[in-house]
Amino acid sequence: MSNPFFEPLADNGIPNFPAIRFEHYREAFDQGFAEQLAEIDDIVGNPEAATFENTLELLEESGALLRRVEDVFWNLTSSDTDAKLQALECDVAPECSAHRSSIYARPELFARVQAVYESAESLSAEQKQLLEETRRTFVRAGAELGDEERRRVSAITEKLAVLCTQFGQNVLKDSNDYALTLTSESDLAGLPEYVREMGRDEALNRGEEQGYVFTLSRSSITPFLQYAENRLLREEIYSAYRSCGTRSVDNRPLIQEIVALRQERAQLLGFGTHADFMLDDRMARTTVAVRELLDQVWQPCLQQVSREADALAVCASSEAEEALAPWDWWYYTEKLRRQRFDLDPDELKQYFKLENVRDGVFAVANKLYGLVFTERPDLPVYHPEVVTYEVSESNGTLVGHFLFDFYSRPSKRSGAWMSEFRAQGHNGSRVTPVIVNCCNFPKSTPCLLGVDEVRTLFHEFGHGLHGLLSNVRYSSLGGTNVKQDFVELPSQIMEHWAMEPEVLTSYALHVDTGEPIPNALISKLKDSEHFNQGFATTEYLAACYLDLAWHSAADASEYDVDEFEATAMAAIAKSALIDPRYKSTYFQHIFSDDSYSAGYYVYIWAEVLDADGYEAFKENGLFDQATASAFRGNVLERGGTVDPMTLYRNFRGRDPKVEPLLRNRGLL
Repeated sequence: MSNPFFEPLADNGIPNFPAIRFEHYREAFDQGFAEQLAEIDDIVGNPEAATFENTLELLEESGALLRRVEDVFWNLTSSDTDAKLQALECDVAPECSAHRSSIYARPELFARVQAVYESAESLSAEQKQLLEETRRTFVRAGAELGDEERRRVSAITEKLAVLCTQFGQNVLKDSNDYALTLTSESDLAGLPEYVREMGRDEALNRGEEQGYVFTLSRSSITPFLQYAENRLLREEIYSAYRSCGTRSVDNRPLIQEIVALRQERAQLLGFGTHADFMLDDRMARTTVAVRELLDQVWQPCLQQVSREADALAVCASSEAEEALAPWDWWYYTEKLRRQRFDLDPDELKQYFKLENVRDGVFAVANKLYGLVFTERPDLPVYHPEVVTYEVSESNGTLVGHFLFDFYSRPSKRSGAWMSEFRAQGHNGSRVTPVIVNCCNFPKSTPCLLGVDEVRTLFHEFGHGLHGLLSNVRYSSLGGTNVKQDFVELPSQIMEHWAMEPEVLTSYALHVDTGEPIPNALISKLKDSEHFNQGFATTEYLAACYLDLAWHSAADASEYDVDEFEATAMAAIAKSALIDPRYKSTYFQHIFSDDSYSAGYYVYIWAEVLDADGYEAFKENGLFDQATASAFRGNVLERGGTVDPMTLYRNFRGRDPKVEPLLRNRGLL
């Protein structure tokens, strides 16, 4: 049987998923490694003087086969993995790292890049950016170090690839190993019908004919904590979530080793800490700048969360003798929400059928950018639950293809994310991208979303637009290939449209009657938008501070993980009632790969941009075409071809202000 990875992609860029077998990956990886190394040899062996065309462009184009197999493999190990793929992942992760290191560690290749960098060759702005970013990648891989130090940097990077892969697999295993199975009616007390149905569906999905199953997925644990009257059960499932990564597997030794290796690599490269190393390639640049922003939000947040805790204590005093604990916060918050706003989340969910929300986000994209989404059930998918759309401009020009993978399953890691099976670029004409959005919504019929899940769908779709609308020459600079603290701007600004009244009435239709959400319910939503923001901000910022603590202390790896975390939280005077959104042992953003390490703050950094940027739409009109065109042309289409703050200024006409963020969170 021929290997589908050796065949050219279809014109639409969608891989031939049905033809791919497990054994094809190993063969394709080996061939992909060999082909790219041969291409690198050709670049290095060229006797002609180095130019942008014969060095940078050929380096950019090299490894086409390897990219094809990686685009499929890494997407599926996140969204539809199994034991064989996980085993291969443990082998391939360090091999891919070693392969990249072998390229960026070649002195003769770096010499050619450096020669172009120092030449007077006339280059376009995008070519200059590619040259800058390529040279930076070489330097950050150790190209300017001596042979021994460079080899050590490569070895550390390869080892980190193994450890981070294992960390993520451990979290998935520990999450899948836990299930709260309930059979007694008394144990279900307080749970609305939709939560019970979700638990029943999960039980059936696991082959259990009786009972209800609740898991550590956010879509399962959060409503359970909101409504379950049995306090001991709330404590049980919350404690299981908080101890993820320490039960059937223990991620604590991995954390210590990851942190130690990152610190060693940073020092070899001339940085004081791993945080210094990572921030050197971000907008923020320094830990001082990051902490200044966090502190600016944290101080009013402490006051707000204290008021919220006092209100919950009063609410709980009538029915609970025990002091409030972290597993009580959601439960009494829900009671207080109903008291203050007469807002019933179960009633709200009736207006957020998944398919309607999906159509709503499509409609927003159409009104803003003229995009048309057409379902294509004839195109191949990697899982039966995936739905593929062809995306076109209003004039019919093909933009790309968009895959939605909505539902939670044991083979998919937790959370929500955007990725791509083919990146946008140019090879004479625009290469259309293939984008995928993955979520973890409960698979039920109908699937009804909570408000947070609606925002998640809009958020990830914003990332999707960033990839879809990219219009650059070099794919490594396109779409979401931007500074880490800029990448969340397109996703977070998209969230704002989700709860706008004129948008809500177009897609929030009652699941049974089809009637649009009533104005009275929208008013309750608007009235409650600042409710519990102290909690939401605290759990997020606490995780940001925890991330920075791990990566800005040179000796962090020498400490016991639990003690280090407790000390970091005590240093910011965090409320004992609220844990960080992610505790260290399941903090996949920072320990399952490098990209968000010392960078979990990027969401709040980008929120300064998105809150300020959305004010332009509020001032000019939610669907003002001039404003939408400016955002598309200066942000969505440009990727990483221009300094991100320059892109923002070009869109907004000025630097961003922090006040809109504080106002949006009710912290002014």
